[in-house]
Amino acid sequence: MKLHLVLATDNHGMRSFILRLRQLPPQTVGLLAAVITVSIWSAFIVIARASASRHLLPLDIAWARMVGASVVLLPWGWWLSQRAKARGEALGSLGGLSPLPWHITWRLGLFGGLGYAMLAYNGFFFAPAAHGSVLMPGFLPVWTSLLALLLLGERLHGNRLMGLALIISGGMLVGGSSLLHAFDGGTVWVGDVLFLCASFCWSTYSVMSRRLNLQAIPATIAITCFAFFSFVPLYTVLAWLQVLPSHLFTAPVSEVLWQALFQGGGSVVISGITFTQMIRHYGPVRSTMITSLVPGLSALGAVVILGEPLGWHLLLGLSLVTFGILFGVRKAPVALAKA
Repeated sequence: MKLHLVLATDNHGMRSFILRLRQLPPQTVGLLAAVITVSIWSAFIVIARASASRHLLPLDIAWARMVGASVVLLPWGWWLSQRAKARGEALGSLGGLSPLPWHITWRLGLFGGLGYAMLAYNGFFFAPAAHGSVLMPGFLPVWTSLLALLLLGERLHGNRLMGLALIISGGMLVGGSSLLHAFDGGTVWVGDVLFLCASFCWSTYSVMSRRLNLQAIPATIAITCFAFFSFVPLYTVLAWLQVLPSHLFTAPVSEVLWQALFQGGGSVVISGITFTQMIRHYGPVRSTMITSLVPGLSALGAVVILGEPLGWHLLLGLSLVTFGILFGVRKAPVALAKA
């Protein structure tokens, strides 16, 4: 009797909490989404770089990310599909696990799920976290602005162009330094290129989400479904047969579980939903501009936690990128701010 009373009380409290969240003003929801996204993205860069010195290889971490996210999101997708079926609506794809049609699921999943993860994790095995801080979240406004211009017809005013010029200058300062050492046998430039490609993938996903006016949860479930079915079974078999280099079956179980929890549960489930919600509220360009805190916070975290050096070129490049993003936010016109 007491157990039933406790459960009833907990359910009532949860329903009340969800009801309060739904009653929050859109501005509050957008702000909360931005804060959560920035916090997780900053931690993601530091943890991903720290993982490069552990047991798991880049694709192992991507595997853990996809499995961890799938544990939560695949049952969620099935539940949404069952609700849609009960209402007489069309089912999504991948056996009803993705709530979105296949032609949308594979495009979102290719860029926002599979492509981003594989490129980003490989990048951290070549380049330090500070480079990832500048070239991944820092370059999102550049790619997103170009894609929004081509696909959404959003205009780039003079002040935003100035901000983008500062970002590109900072990126060239950071990436150019590693390119100078490429002929000396350095490999940091490989990581820089991978970071830029990962940034482009995420920008493509964000613009497509905005263009299709997708809700946060179905979009996140869709990219996870595609990444899971297109990568996890094949990589598991190849890693087990030792066709590909992998430490997936020899690394400590605790390390695999931790990566699945943070990379899957945190970076995909939580920040994936909050980022898409932020896009819906602020628009793709302003959303990526809001991530101006990520380069500085993650670079500082890499110095304090990982002991990475922060040379003058990195510090100057980081400053240019951060100021460029802030400049674009501060000077955005009213019409765009309400997008």
